[in-house]
Amino acid sequence: MPGKYETPRGKAATDAKRRYYEKSYDRIYPAVKKGKKELYIAAAKEAGMSLNEWIETTLDAAAGIGDDWGNQP
Repeated sequence: MPGKYETPRGKAATDAKRRYYEKSYDRIYPAVKKGKKELYIAAAKEAGMSLNEWIETTLDAAAGIGDDWGNQP
């Protein structure tokens, strides 16, 4: 009988997702003063983005990085 979920669950699946994430993404931990997080969440929602997407887009613009950044030869 098939399981309750379509996608794999359990330790092996969790480990596989963790390995993929570690290989594909860098992690940064911005610390902001109390109250600013809510302002950032509101700005992201207004822009129609997730908080992470909004932060990355904002940082890219400040650094002068375009949409084709990962496609450089």
